[in-house]
Amino acid sequence: MSKDKKILKELEEEQRREFRRFQAYKTIADTKQSSPKNDLFQFFIGLVILGVGLFWVLQTAQIRTTWGSSLFSIGSWNAPNGVVIIPLLIGIVMLFMMERKIFGWIVTVIGLLGILLAIIMSVRIIFDRTSLLSYVLMFGFIAAGGGLVLKSLFFQRK
Repeated sequence: MSKDKKILKELEEEQRREFRRFQAYKTIADTKQSSPKNDLFQFFIGLVILGVGLFWVLQTAQIRTTWGSSLFSIGSWNAPNGVVIIPLLIGIVMLFMMERKIFGWIVTVIGLLGILLAIIMSVRIIFDRTSLLSYVLMFGFIAAGGGLVLKSLFFQRK
């Protein structure tokens, strides 16, 4: 009987060693899953998928302008589009007439910003006719790529 107990003790000890070795292997395998290489790979794959989705959406959109209609209205009076050039012209005149040119530059910059704002305000974005599958894939790529990028940036490694 003591021989059986001795064999049983050896088997139990062998089982404990195997269990510890398995636990060590499992810990190493768990750390490999969230390695920095894997995170970097996920980041770049997510960036590529996000870029493809954004490219597809931007290729599907068309830009149209409404230039020619009135941009500014005061009450029932609609100002024509040429009105936005007046501050620029006044600023240029001020640059040549005044000795202190800072005011002329300020009015000129305001005139240029007004023209840029009028151009931006006249733009309309319209999507081309597309299938539902294309629409789902476009925004699905954006969501999946964005998710991978955000996961690789903000996921806490163990």
